[in-house]
Amino acid sequence: MRHGNKIKSLGRKSEHRQAMLANMACSLIEHKRINTTVAKAKALRVYLEPLLTKSKTDSTHSRRVVFSYLKNKEAITELYREIAPKIADRPGGYLRIIRLGNRLGDNAEMCMIELVDFNELMTGGKDQKKTTRRSRRGGGAAKKVDATEAEVVEETKKEAKPKAKKEAKPAEDKVEEPKVEATEEPAAEAPTEEPKAEEGNATEEETKE
Repeated sequence: MRHGNKIKSLGRKSEHRQAMLANMACSLIEHKRINTTVAKAKALRVYLEPLLTKSKTDSTHSRRVVFSYLKNKEAITELYREIAPKIADRPGGYLRIIRLGNRLGDNAEMCMIELVDFNELMTGGKDQKKTTRRSRRGGGAAKKVDATEAEVVEETKKEAKPKAKKEAKPAEDKVEEPKVEATEEPAAEAPTEEPKAEEGNATEEETKE
């Protein structure tokens, strides 16, 4: 009798169950989400989440420990190269179970289990916040940094105003230049008209004589 045994057997012996969970974990690491029954998904979550926590520290020892469970080199490289950097700031709860209803054949409860940080529909609209560590001694230093940043912003605003004024003056000079040219043109045309009038008077006097 298996009274008091809290391990979910899933209708399999221990070796078969461990092999099944390892294969499901490798599939989840590769595809980021899989469909399965609710009972298997809950067992997989208990099996895989400690390995995800172990993958945060990229060392030879942690890689060997994770490999002893998964026994798949491609899954190990995918886990440490793509998944570990994304879950580095998450303290736990890396997997999400979404129920999909019952299966038609045997009416088993079906669900989709996925990695939380790889669901683009839920995480796409949210801005990622910068992670900061809180400490009792570091509170004053953070306030000083904010004050210095505010001073730098004020200085940049003050420097921007004189530059804008200097740039406005050359623009006004350029606008005045065409007005000077417009006044000079009629003055240059005036002397050309006077000789024509004198020539006309000279021709009239010659005809009278």
